[in-house]
Amino acid sequence: MYEQVSHALLNDILDDLSHQVVREDLRHFYTRLGANFYAIHSLFAHLYGHREDFKERITELTERLARAYIARPEPLRRLDMEREENHNWFLSQEWTGMALYLDGFAGDLQGLMQRLPYLQELGVNMVHVMPILRCPLGASDGGYAVSDFRDIDPRAGTVEDVRSLGEAMRARGMLLTLDVVVNHTSNEHDWAQRARNGDKTYQDFYYVFPNRDVPDMFEETLPEIFPETAPGNFTWDADMGKWVMTVFNTYQWDLNYSNPAVFIEMLDIVLFWANQGADILRLDAVAFLWKKIGTTSQNEREAHLILQMMKDCCQVVAPGTLFIAEAIVAPSEIIKYFGEDAVIAKECEIAYNATFMALLWDAVATKNAKLLSQGIKSLPVKLDRATWLNYVRCHDDIGLGFDDADIRACDYDPYAHRRFLVDWFTGSFEGSPARGRPFGVNHKTGDARIAGALASLAGLDAALDSGDQTAIDHSVALILTLHGMILSFGGIPLIWYGDEVGTLNDCSFLDDVNKAGDARWIHRPRIDWNRVERRREQGTVEQRIFDGLKRLIAVRKNTPAFADFNNRELIDAGNPHIFAFLRTHPSMPGSSVLVAANFDVTPQYLDLDAPAYRGLFRGGQIQDLVSGDSPALLNNRVVIPPYHFYWLADQRARSLL
Repeated sequence: MYEQVSHALLNDILDDLSHQVVREDLRHFYTRLGANFYAIHSLFAHLYGHREDFKERITELTERLARAYIARPEPLRRLDMEREENHNWFLSQEWTGMALYLDGFAGDLQGLMQRLPYLQELGVNMVHVMPILRCPLGASDGGYAVSDFRDIDPRAGTVEDVRSLGEAMRARGMLLTLDVVVNHTSNEHDWAQRARNGDKTYQDFYYVFPNRDVPDMFEETLPEIFPETAPGNFTWDADMGKWVMTVFNTYQWDLNYSNPAVFIEMLDIVLFWANQGADILRLDAVAFLWKKIGTTSQNEREAHLILQMMKDCCQVVAPGTLFIAEAIVAPSEIIKYFGEDAVIAKECEIAYNATFMALLWDAVATKNAKLLSQGIKSLPVKLDRATWLNYVRCHDDIGLGFDDADIRACDYDPYAHRRFLVDWFTGSFEGSPARGRPFGVNHKTGDARIAGALASLAGLDAALDSGDQTAIDHSVALILTLHGMILSFGGIPLIWYGDEVGTLNDCSFLDDVNKAGDARWIHRPRIDWNRVERRREQGTVEQRIFDGLKRLIAVRKNTPAFADFNNRELIDAGNPHIFAFLRTHPSMPGSSVLVAANFDVTPQYLDLDAPAYRGLFRGGQIQDLVSGDSPALLNNRVVIPPYHFYWLADQRARSLL
């Protein structure tokens, strides 16, 4: 009965559309809408079916989809069809990404186009341009406080420049990733300004209250995201004379998705940027999309339904466009952003693997892989047509959201261990060479996170200052080892700009009043291109890191076992300092690669006679894919130097492929 109702409604809507446009212009649209409408209608009814304007709103939604499809450029429509034919295209080992702040990396969009050859030299073929939508000139949370969702910051260029960049990248076989901030707007957005002026329609776009009664009920269970700089979750707006929900910063107003008009507008914005040429859209703060009193208002079921509906609608208009879920939550929750009870992703195809990132840093500080191995055991298996975004550093802080049960399983006290990690990476622990800064310190709970550039956290800053060549060598090796892990783990590796040449902490943010209070700007550098040129000088730190990473990317692209088909098996190395896992391409016997990393300051041994490795290598024909050489063996044990790693394969088996 319900399916009959949705089909009847669809027919009514299509009849209305047929009077507005030529039916032939929408032939692919009609096919995709027919395939997805039942799911869209079901989800929309679940969220908004109780409203009197339900039919009016779903009709408006469908009309928006038709307009977005008509506006989609023909080259992107052809790309959609190609990707529908090869629907696992993004699971290939050929993709390697870089995330960057446009002004810090290239100045503006035209400058980025001029730097595309540099990215190709490294081997990067996916570029995530951090948020460039129009935002306030002052405090803007690094571009995540958007004042106009359909225009970009004039300092970055124009929307036409975005389209030109997308075309230039597609011509080079590269993917463009852009941000859409779906949880909130700037308080300078037109919707917020109208709400301030008393427009009830736009006040309903936000969580707005005349007094503290409801906000206080929310506050009983809501955590604080930025306790140092933005305590609490509500802000009094004097112009409006009301309280407004501001979970992140006081100038970021949370959108109210219980209002279907909000969903329709934000979906339209998502499709707008897909039509400008974005291959991948990073949906920011998706865990916060639905608010409920008595909860943390994170990871609510309705947030997942919103994402499912966005994905279904995108499948109608731009099926070649992927979604990244920016949800930095526990492993048991992050896995849900691919979609539950499904084989293929029905929410977001890609999700940040924040757990892996944080566990890697734990191994760096402890010099062992106990918690790293334990935490990966607890990482749920992803869906078949979904993948992780693996990274060592990003624009954000390093959170320590490990599962307490995993920490205890490694004989650590959770609170004391997290305290140790913060002290280690901020250089407070005796003997630590790290030079990070604490971030997000909550003096009520004692929680804290970590800010800092990869090279500075890995000890390169201190090593260069001391002139200790051994320490420099160890830091360079550690930087490459961390990248070796994200390049082989399974998923899309995402390099943070500047890390490819060992960029250190950038303290210039302290001179900017709008940034000085946010320690994360220490690892959001303004690239010194004269220093980058040192990558061409043999023996420099820049050359060693750049060429080492370039080699890793090239080997990755030619190693089918690194494609992401849930083909990773964690291996008990029999040595607490070594992290090891096996990668095997499901359709290529003999393609297995054993990844093994030593996080200790001394050489460690991998015993190939152990049961975990028996039958893996035939007659000791072992090759390190990175160097192309056979590693040192002692009594059939592989010697792994300090802070080093190997990608080990059966040389004889590979020669037969």
